[in-house]
Amino acid sequence: MARPKSDDKREAILSAATSVFADGGLSAPTSAISKAAGIAEGTLFTYFPTKDDLLNALYRQMKLELAEVLMSGFARKKDVHAKLQHIWDAYIQWGAANREKRKVLAQLQVSDKLTNETKAVGAAPFAEVLVMGKEAIAQGIIQDFPPEFLIATMEAMTQATMELIAANPSHAGKYRTMGFEALWNGLRKP
Repeated sequence: MARPKSDDKREAILSAATSVFADGGLSAPTSAISKAAGIAEGTLFTYFPTKDDLLNALYRQMKLELAEVLMSGFARKKDVHAKLQHIWDAYIQWGAANREKRKVLAQLQVSDKLTNETKAVGAAPFAEVLVMGKEAIAQGIIQDFPPEFLIATMEAMTQATMELIAANPSHAGKYRTMGFEALWNGLRKP
């Protein structure tokens, strides 16, 4: 009879994968992940039958964690500016505190290893944010940019801001504020 899978062991594998992929990219070998997790390589494949399965599980975990952070305390009754600033501030705080995860998530987002189902699971918690953007466009608050452009713009601005914060932690508040104002001024309708 097979032993039941351990949540702790699964989490150790995902944590080790994050560190290994942050250092060596997504092409890093599973043997390095197993070693970092302190398990036999065969054990890794008990939890994740293929490396692609591991990559998809890691992406889902990171996106759900990020969604929880961004949507916690989301100011649903506030104006678009306040809502977007909440998302911005939460994302900057998460990214600054989770540099390895941010680096791996960026790699995963451009990877061809993610399934359509995984992408859908990762996007689902952010549906409310997309609705907010569409409503802001319809109300003439922000410019009529395609959603994928809005997302890419925010992603680029947050990444730049997080890199500046990492290089100059004493200016974190200033960079966070300046980054958001630059984003807002670029999106709002004149």
